[in-house]
This record gives sequence, structure tokens and C-alpha cells, in this order.
Amino acid sequence: MGMPAVAIEFEDIGLTFAAASAAPTLALESVTCNFEPGRVTALIGPSGCGKSTLLQIARGFLDPTRGRVRFVERSRDTVTARPAMSTVWQTFNLFPWLTVIENVAFGLDLAGVSRAERNARAQRAIAAVDLTGFEDRYPRQLSGGMRQRVGLARALVMEPEVLLLDEPFGALDAQTRLVLQEQLARLVETSGTTAILVTHSIEEAILLADTIVVMTARPGRVAARMDVDLPRPRSMATTRDPGFAALFDRIYGLLRNEVMHAMVSEENGNQ
Repeated sequence: MGMPAVAIEFEDIGLTFAAASAAPTLALESVTCNFEPGRVTALIGPSGCGKSTLLQIARGFLDPTRGRVRFVERSRDTVTARPAMSTVWQTFNLFPWLTVIENVAFGLDLAGVSRAERNARAQRAIAAVDLTGFEDRYPRQLSGGMRQRVGLARALVMEPEVLLLDEPFGALDAQTRLVLQEQLARLVETSGTTAILVTHSIEEAILLADTIVVMTARPGRVAARMDVDLPRPRSMATTRDPGFAALFDRIYGLLRNEVMHAMVSEENGNQ
């Protein structure tokens, strides 16, 4: 892709949700972290720590209460506009009345892309997720894993500068999830796109990411940031690499403390 490399920089981000009947909720506190271009950064942390909220802020759907988000063109070190982004959600969000190819091409249609180009780009995106031959099926005729691949193709077809993945495989069974993790790892490796992955799975974070940001229990802060120095292409075989085990243990240790902390605060809050 010939687009300039844009990094996303979060500077001292805080977010408080005001509630009419209760005390305001501090969701994020002093979050400072960068998402580098051409790299996959995974956000992992206990439930409710604000991982998805950070994606919403990056996308421009939510404004932080304090701090700022900057988009920096690394080559010139200049602040630029928000890059084009696409999101893949945990729920498939497909239109049941549209076929696979119509679902994939939907955003291009809205963007006014000509029919011929729409079709060509949609076919390429469908091939990238190994669904060639299923173009004319409807979502109800597909398995959950296939539906999620359609969701991925729909995001890829827009050729986003940044791909946001919010628990993309959270609703799938373990076996399907493993196959799709390998597929996504391959896609990410070949496209060189900038991606932010929100996940609960340590294994998924290590398989897919270049950098892992571990977040604390609410209010979400950055507990640690670590680079994944495991060779690509990565697959299930990577999980047998001693480096994988060492990284897994380190992340698990951090997360375990945070999850315990989250459970204790929840119990105290419910008393």
C-alpha cells in the first residue's frame, strides 16, 4: 500500500462515564501508548478494563474526558488526520438478506465505487479469506466461522489504513477459533496493515501481535507493554516454541493479578 505510515498516539487518556443515578464511572485513567504503523498491537486485560473503549476512541466514536489522540505520519513526524479505519466485531453484523459478495461489497457501494470495481475488489477480499465459491450464499447458509470470515473480508475490502479487531473470534468454538487465528496471522503478515486487536486470549495475542499491551482492571491503565519476538509466519506450531511459553507465563502472571483485583472490587461493590 502506498499510503503514508500513520501511528496512533494516545497521550494521558482518561474517560469518565457520567451516570444520572450513581457515582460516575472512571473507565480509563492516564492511558499513554502508541500503535505503530504496519504492526499489530494486541490489547489484553480483564473484562471491563476499557479495551473496546480505547478502540472507540481511536475510531472517533467516543471522545476522551481528558488527554488526546494524535495521528502522526512517521516519515515526516507531522500530525495528520485520522486514517481510514475498518472494524471487525465479535458479532458478525452481516445483513441476512444480502449474499456473501453483496455483504462484502456493501461499504464500497456506499462509497460510490463502480459496480465492476466493487465486484473485482469483493472477489479479491473473499479469496483472501478462503471463501471463493461461496459468493452467492446467504449468511444463514454459512457456519459461524465462515460468517466471521465474511466480516473480515468486508473490513479488508475497504483497504483500511488501520484494521480494528474487537474480540473477532470471541463467539466461536475453540477449534474454529484456532483455524481463523492462523488465517488472520497469514493475512496480517502479507498485508502489512496496521492493526489493533482486542482479545481475552493470551494465545491469540501472541500468535497475531508484534506488540502486546496488558491493561489493568478498571480503571484501565497500561500495566505493561511487551514485544513479541517470535518468528513469522506463526501458527499453532509456534505455541511449542520455548519463547511462546515464557511470554505466555509473563502475561498470565500480570493478568491473573488484575483479574483477581477486578473480582475483589466487584465483590466489594456488590456488598
